[in-house]
Amino acid sequence: MKNAKWYIVGLMVLPWLSFPLIGRRSFRKYWASSLFMSCFVAAESYLARKRKWWWVFEKIFPVGIGELPLIIGPFFIGTIWILKLTHRSFTLYLLVNAMVHYFFSYFVLDFFKNLGIGALVRLKRYQLMLIFLGKSIILYGVQKGIDKVSYSMKKAGDAS
Repeated sequence: MKNAKWYIVGLMVLPWLSFPLIGRRSFRKYWASSLFMSCFVAAESYLARKRKWWWVFEKIFPVGIGELPLIIGPFFIGTIWILKLTHRSFTLYLLVNAMVHYFFSYFVLDFFKNLGIGALVRLKRYQLMLIFLGKSIILYGVQKGIDKVSYSMKKAGDAS
């Protein structure tokens, strides 16, 4: 589709409009785990291309992975928002992630396919959701580890 690139640019830029609402404290708390998981997803994209799990037909950056606009847009900012809004409840965290991943897997992917942006190839929707769930659990563990280190460093700083 002729306007597909504009949709991709919009998907990349629109989440950043919510950035001022996140707050400086929350951004500092969650940016590292969001960056870690964004890099993890970028690496996963190379594996997905090699194994033909999905295919991205339309790119806005000529070099690199086609998923990059989604990673630096809704994925990075969305990860911070989800961690911020569900930070003390693992059950709520999993529920929100499951709803977001379901919406992506069953509605957004159809939208992408209709626009000619991308589609699943060798992966079923439920398999994609299981991959998303696994990454969500890894992300939660990474954030808990970061919180633990931050707390230890703060406590050590207070003792001095």
